[in-house]
Amino acid sequence: MFSESSIPTIKGKDETMRVDLQRSLNRSHIDPAALSTFQRILLTTDGTLTHILEAYLFEQIQVAKLAEGLVVLAHNLPVMQVKKGTEVIARKILLRGRISRKNYIYAESIIIPDRLDEQFRKELLHTKTPIGKIWFDHRVETFKEIVDSGKEEAGDLANYFQIETDENVLFRTYCVYSNRKPTMMITEKFPESYFLKQF
Repeated sequence: MFSESSIPTIKGKDETMRVDLQRSLNRSHIDPAALSTFQRILLTTDGTLTHILEAYLFEQIQVAKLAEGLVVLAHNLPVMQVKKGTEVIARKILLRGRISRKNYIYAESIIIPDRLDEQFRKELLHTKTPIGKIWFDHRVETFKEIVDSGKEEAGDLANYFQIETDENVLFRTYCVYSNRKPTMMITEKFPESYFLKQF
């Protein structure tokens, strides 16, 4: 278990940000200072995104499943330590406000079912509970490593957020480790025009 003081930081003007987070933003040419406070939190947090959204929005967040099923990997995925031919769960969802019905986050995941507890796997496949809440309910110890972040045109996702296809979405991709093994890789996206209010 890492203590906060043991996590390396960038010296100088960025000394409050972890090295891995700063490097991820640098690779994608995103200036953290150009983001709102909450956008920066969403791109760099290692906490449960659902709980963070609920605290910020003061609204319960629900999962709307777009697609989910078992697929066979067509290529090696070194970051997840799995090889071509491995059976994984591919999942695409929206995190949506229960009252507002507004879509806040689009997420797609690759999950290695053999590395999950049976009850966790069952809830993931057969309920509408967000992954973060299942982690919390089962008291699963996890570590998240951000492997990429950036911005891109919304394209086909624009309809979910009621924005134009050429508007940008911000995204991050991270691996979730449990028992020292990567169990899932998740990419989360939200419009650059969201969460601009400073606080």
